[in-house]
Amino acid sequence: MGWVTGRRRIVAAVTAVGLAAVTAVIAYRVLAPAEVLTTARADYPAPPTREPGVVGRLPAAPLIVDGRLRVYAAPRQVYADQPVDGRHRRTPYLSYRRWPATLDAVVAGGTTVVSRWSDGQLVALDARSGQITWRADGPEPDRRQEARRTGTATVWQPRGLTVARTADGRDVVLSSGAGQVRAVDLADGGELWRVEVADGCREPVGASTTGQLLTVDDCAGPPVVEFRDVATGEVSARWRPPDAGDDLTATLFGCAPEGAGCAALRTAGPGDATAQGWLLAAGEPVLAPALDGAGAELVDGTAVVLTAGTLVGRAVPDGAERWRVAVGPGRVIAVQAGRVHVLTEENVLVTVDAATGARLSEFVLDVGADGTGWAPGAAYAAGGYVAVERLRRPVDPDGDDNRYYLTSEPVIIAAA
Repeated sequence: MGWVTGRRRIVAAVTAVGLAAVTAVIAYRVLAPAEVLTTARADYPAPPTREPGVVGRLPAAPLIVDGRLRVYAAPRQVYADQPVDGRHRRTPYLSYRRWPATLDAVVAGGTTVVSRWSDGQLVALDARSGQITWRADGPEPDRRQEARRTGTATVWQPRGLTVARTADGRDVVLSSGAGQVRAVDLADGGELWRVEVADGCREPVGASTTGQLLTVDDCAGPPVVEFRDVATGEVSARWRPPDAGDDLTATLFGCAPEGAGCAALRTAGPGDATAQGWLLAAGEPVLAPALDGAGAELVDGTAVVLTAGTLVGRAVPDGAERWRVAVGPGRVIAVQAGRVHVLTEENVLVTVDAATGARLSEFVLDVGADGTGWAPGAAYAAGGYVAVERLRRPVDPDGDDNRYYLTSEPVIIAAA
């Protein structure tokens, strides 16, 4: 009887050990660091030719790459579908997923898509094939990315990650955070330089058309805008607007795609009635009153401002009027090469030629039975397309995603 009891105890112990081992294996497979790559399963699409008009609606914000693909961000995945003018999001053309890291930012230069992750790693994908072309270590983000389900903060407004172009035409990926700035070559991921910087008191702004990385530095004394050469990592200038206070915000605009950088800077303090616009040049920024105000935009050397329903284009920096056109009350939601996009109060998208002011297209941003009773959120334009978030009225910025967005497919995309 004692022998039987002992045998039962042995069997129970062996069984427990076996179950623990199986559980450990399962836990390791589920929780261990891993990645899943799905390469392109079709031919690289040709650039489509499409008449102006609404294309469709999407559940996530698209980054237009090479005028052919739409790239999206999920918490642990970067993926793309095609064609770029598809009515709905489709089965991924390519996909890259990591675990347990989370996706922090996505940028693109030419046909290279670069993602940055919560552990600082940079992973570059070839948009044509979906293959990983290189990996590089970078500084970890200095704060967690707070992105809603559309992912606009990750693909349209990435923080701490940008593509810049040096004076000799080399494209560089710049990653900043956690007390460091690092630059790698877009072509192969080779490190070009790295510098240690003070942590927690430096706000990355972005890159200029003159090959400079801009950062707001308030580590010691009043805040200044620091200009760092993207080719060498050397600080070339430290600049502060005249009469700036102890609190300074700086925003780049007039930006071109694929690493060409931004041509203008907007600065403001907490008590400033109007933000000041500056043209970025080889030396210090040049004051350009035509760019003053949060609603001013810059495209192809022309400052555009919508006032009382009239869109006016002026030369910069002298402000000489080039053209004006009546478009109705609304706001300039986006610009891209050769085009200015105005969304009216009735949610009509009006596209104007940036050089002449000629009206290129005009149509209602409506799809299916959704109607036009929505408020515009974040907007983006590239490759001849415009995408706009549609928010539920009245807009509740603190509401959950179901309350915040109009529908489960809140992003409307149009060819313009």
